[in-house]
Amino acid sequence: MPQKANVLDEQAIRRALTRIAHEIIEKNKGIEDCVLIGIKTRGIYLANRLAEKIEQIEGAQVAVGEIDITLYRDDLTKKTDNQEPLVKGSDIPIDINEKKVIVIDDVLYTGRTVRAALDALIDIGRPASIQLAVLVDRGHRELPIRADFVGKNIPTSSSERIVVELNEVDESDQVTIYEK
Repeated sequence: MPQKANVLDEQAIRRALTRIAHEIIEKNKGIEDCVLIGIKTRGIYLANRLAEKIEQIEGAQVAVGEIDITLYRDDLTKKTDNQEPLVKGSDIPIDINEKKVIVIDDVLYTGRTVRAALDALIDIGRPASIQLAVLVDRGHRELPIRADFVGKNIPTSSSERIVVELNEVDESDQVTIYEK
């Protein structure tokens, strides 16, 4: 796949996350009863980074969890040797009932990942509200889902692919567009 453009570098990602952290605090009038839930895999790292920024701003910690949506996908593709889906497990350290849950993901595209995350969360508990924060919104929705907090809107064609790389897994921070 040929690289078309590098749209966010390390500094731009840091600025976008700082802005999202401020927006989360402002919309929720602080962080009381807020929980950040990252969608595996890169959403978890973004949730942890947002929690650090929120703590720097507010001087208080916000709970962070991770959710595995594998079994909630309508397009299961990754399978183990025995043809079963590869489940990595969820880890939500606090009761989400009556909490303001902010779901974090790297890229919002068709909306199917977010729909799966909503289903998984509702199976775990009954939050007071669920909000969505994404680093990149690339458009092309197939479901009526909209992010509350967006790092960057990047209009794309369906022949393009957005690749988010994070230090924690890819040893670099950048967002790149590739031509399929």
